[in-house]
Amino acid sequence: MTGDTRGRLIGIGELSRSTGVPVRTIRFYCDEGVLGSSRSSVGHRVFDPVTAVGQLLMIRRLRALGIGLDAIVAVLSGVSTVAEVIAAERGALEDELAALAWRRASLLAVEDAAPEERAERLEVLAAVQDRHRVYDSMVAFWRELLDPLSPELLDGFILMNVPDLTTDRDPRHIVAYAELAMLVADPGFRAVMSRQLWRSDETRIRHKRPLLTGVAEACESAGHLILARQPPRPGPELDRFVDAHAAARGIRDTPRFRRQLLSGATDSDPRIHRYWNLTGEVIGAMTTGAAQDWLYRALEQSAGSSGHPRASARRS
Repeated sequence: MTGDTRGRLIGIGELSRSTGVPVRTIRFYCDEGVLGSSRSSVGHRVFDPVTAVGQLLMIRRLRALGIGLDAIVAVLSGVSTVAEVIAAERGALEDELAALAWRRASLLAVEDAAPEERAERLEVLAAVQDRHRVYDSMVAFWRELLDPLSPELLDGFILMNVPDLTTDRDPRHIVAYAELAMLVADPGFRAVMSRQLWRSDETRIRHKRPLLTGVAEACESAGHLILARQPPRPGPELDRFVDAHAAARGIRDTPRFRRQLLSGATDSDPRIHRYWNLTGEVIGAMTTGAAQDWLYRALEQSAGSSGHPRASARRS
């Protein structure tokens, strides 16, 4: 700006020369309600030089960073700060980049498949492009199955056992994620997973929350042994597991009851093993499913031994 512009208004041409913004662009901003103006006595647009120049320069700088007009209006009107709209734009950009990375990994997964597997893999991966919806469906699956569990334990279970591929772009993991989504969507899979959890008809359980809490504690203890590479065996971990089931039914721990727990289980169902293997592959850590399998193997040993199950555990 040159000269003294105090107390006078300037036309659109002078504003264009002062800022380097083309007249047609200034006119567009005015028509869209981004830049304020008034009309002269003959109907021409006129502007306060100080206010209009400052706003126009701000508009140009924010537009250069890809900020939308609505957000710019919010800044100019004082509804939002520059920092707030920049942060929002960055968040949106990160979401967009994540979606693109997911698509790229999916394309690589199809491209890398053997020719005879490509059509099937394409079908599987097409169903998980909305990864947020898939994650929500997995969370809903476990929330329904573990509904009696306390909110704290349930949230902890989901954190440890439900893969969240927010940052993971490994094509192998995306394929595994797609398979997990298909399993969760299978009504038959929910039935076998429920059977594994309750070890019988769910309606026969009197005290569900203590059962789930006890099983969670047993799985945690078994997890430490798995990490220490200890093979399945009867012991306090299994006793805690059986105690939880017995108490939930209002009965005692006996050899017969342990055999009943085996006959009522579905641990050998290949879908369960597939689900937990895929989960472990994606998460890269031990899962509750691995602990459940360890306890199941220990229960097989205990039920097949002679004498009282806890006595056999002590002898081992």
